[in-house]
Amino acid sequence: MTWKTPKLKNLAKTLLSIKNESNMLAFLRDLCTLEELEVISSRWEAARMIKKGSPYRKIAEKTGISTATVTRIAHWIRHGEGGYKKLLGK
Repeated sequence: MTWKTPKLKNLAKTLLSIKNESNMLAFLRDLCTLEELEVISSRWEAARMIKKGSPYRKIAEKTGISTATVTRIAHWIRHGEGGYKKLLGK
């Protein structure tokens, strides 16, 4: 089963159509619960810290996510679809 479903592709196209931070924040707030937004933003912060070489335990403490999740993010940075790498390189 592919993870690239028509629904996900539609969401990706919608996200690509948003041209400014204010509209993006409004859309994300309407789309997600506060908890979901916290989880997503914590994972992105962890990815940024991994790229900088921060220790996993420090990342877990700062972001509030588990070291297992930090390890999983690091795995996807190295062996995923390349999305983290592309955006972390900017």
